[in-house]
Amino acid sequence: MDPVIGLDIAKGESQVQAFLKRKQTYKQSFKFAHDLQGLHAFYRFYQEVEQVSGQTPAVIFESTGHYHEPVLQFLENHDVTYYLINPVVSYEARKTSLRKVKTDKIDAFHLGELYYKEDLEVFQRKTEQYLNLRQLTRQHSALTDSYVEIKLQFQAALDQIFPEYHGVFSDLYGKMSLNTLLHYPTSVDVQKISQETLATEMRQFGAKRSDAWFRNKAAQLKDAADRNPFQQPVCHGHIVSIQMYIQMLFQYQEHLSKLQKEIDALAESFYDYELIQSIPGIGGKIAATILSETGGMNQFEHPKQLAAYAGVDPSVFESGKFKASINKITKRGSSRLRQTLYTAVQCGLAKNRNKKLIAFYDRKRNEGKPHKVAVIACANKLIHWIHAMLKRQEVFVDQ
Repeated sequence: MDPVIGLDIAKGESQVQAFLKRKQTYKQSFKFAHDLQGLHAFYRFYQEVEQVSGQTPAVIFESTGHYHEPVLQFLENHDVTYYLINPVVSYEARKTSLRKVKTDKIDAFHLGELYYKEDLEVFQRKTEQYLNLRQLTRQHSALTDSYVEIKLQFQAALDQIFPEYHGVFSDLYGKMSLNTLLHYPTSVDVQKISQETLATEMRQFGAKRSDAWFRNKAAQLKDAADRNPFQQPVCHGHIVSIQMYIQMLFQYQEHLSKLQKEIDALAESFYDYELIQSIPGIGGKIAATILSETGGMNQFEHPKQLAAYAGVDPSVFESGKFKASINKITKRGSSRLRQTLYTAVQCGLAKNRNKKLIAFYDRKRNEGKPHKVAVIACANKLIHWIHAMLKRQEVFVDQ
């Protein structure tokens, strides 16, 4: 016998279907809650399957964001062998079924069947350090997306009250610029005080600059207020919005700065972090994301496995004598890792940073490949380089 238990995991609960061997189910499917009582009830069923079959059963389930984490942690604590699979794999397996029916019971059944059909590898749990780094980098990315959205909304509000403010400071979102606008959001606020008073007030906002610099900025702000088409605020709500957005921008900047310090401190404990940064165009943020999303190279014996995990490996379609001449990438793996690789390629190609990568890109373009296809090929090549570097513990040689 080769017993397995399929779990269809949802928010707060899982559907269970056990097999004693291929095509031989054990008992009816049932659900258990993701609380301690439910998890222990499942474990008693697991022990029952082990006793009946005479062998230790494996557990198979899909990766479901954070929903599977309570189950995964429980299985880890009880030394249960499990297979955590990509949902795309199970979806493709379900498509081979003649019956187009989807229920939790059927999904758990299909996962059990998949265990016997596919050559699966036991999931290797990332170490706590990698998991912490992944959590931090993902949180930083999510906050950055929200920060960008607030910046766009802030700009829209600014354009409706003080559009000429753009250009007064080189960094619109710097502390000096935002503090100045927070205290003087309209032309009226700027015009009713003297230039000298304005320069003195701005000096209190923290920038270490000369008196001449503050006087010059005060003069520029005065000129901007005189040019502003909205000499009188059209709507008081715009002022409230501007001040609210500025406070939110300060909060996001503080949180992002704190997260970045945590990421840097944790990432620097990995020697691989320094190795990855030896590739021109890859800085600390990209290196930390690559590390956290892969969990190290121990899980990948071959670079093609890493390419598949990132989803930048080409899909292949053949039927009889037909072989597709144009193949797309699979996009099956980590979308965050894939996007990070694209960013790394763009940074490497910019400003003639990575000569080795540029030469490879030019070769692909000379072969007639479109820009996007060449960039994807570069991402695949970059994955191979990273795998080789980390396996050999060698720095990148750009020549």
